[in-house]
Amino acid sequence: MIDFGFDKLALIGAVALIVIGPEKLPRVARTVGHFIGKAQRYVADVKAEVNRSIELEELQKMKSQFETAARDVSQSVQQEVQQAASAVESAWKPEGSAEYAGLETTAPASLTSSGWTPAYQPPRKRWRMKRGAVPRWYKQRQGVRMHVQSGAARVARFRPPHSGA
Repeated sequence: MIDFGFDKLALIGAVALIVIGPEKLPRVARTVGHFIGKAQRYVADVKAEVNRSIELEELQKMKSQFETAARDVSQSVQQEVQQAASAVESAWKPEGSAEYAGLETTAPASLTSSGWTPAYQPPRKRWRMKRGAVPRWYKQRQGVRMHVQSGAARVARFRPPHSGA
């Protein structure tokens, strides 16, 4: 940036005082200061935007690296699972064995062709009951009244039983 020393600023001030005059100099100095402040804010905004875009690019690179690493791990896990499944299957069902020749892997016909299917029961919805956001167990623990009760019923509830004669 341009390097202004004290001597250069003093020279510019003296020339401005002579050219502009002492009456208008304070107003011109305020205006110049205002414009310099705007320019500094604009430069700071541009720097911040450039930094944000650089950070965004770095984050996108990190995201793509993470996705490729996750994809590689997923593929290696799938390959290991397939190898283990084939090893288990080959150990479980040896080829050429007469013992396993008649076994079926599907469900027996007696279960599939019985024709019985469970009847559909729609879920019971208590549409008249208001369900609050506070769980019932919490209300019970805190002693919150959950049912409306008249004053007379409340008195009768807590009245000690009278011993009949």
